[in-house]
Amino acid sequence: MFFRVRAQLRQDTAAELRRKLTDGTIQSQKPDGQEIVDSMNRAVVTKSGEIEWSEVCYCDKPLGHERATVYDHHFGALTTQLVDGYQEHQGRPFMAYLDEICARRQ
Repeated sequence: MFFRVRAQLRQDTAAELRRKLTDGTIQSQKPDGQEIVDSMNRAVVTKSGEIEWSEVCYCDKPLGHERATVYDHHFGALTTQLVDGYQEHQGRPFMAYLDEICARRQ
């Protein structure tokens, strides 16, 4: 099933999330690591500051495993909505936003 996801980034864990997305930590997670990485590459930051993306998931509870292993640690106020497939979202690329946050904190 495909979901539209909206969430608020926890700024205090942004650098950790970026590192895990780029060093292979999340990508190697089974069964959903590659989908999480791909989803974060599709994600955008909306004008309101919310992070928005679409993702496929086959858990009984939408994004159940993804939330337990990654998302609940790095995002708050996460909501899901069932959609027909991957969607494009309007906003700034999320990964570029993570890069900017990390650069400001160095």
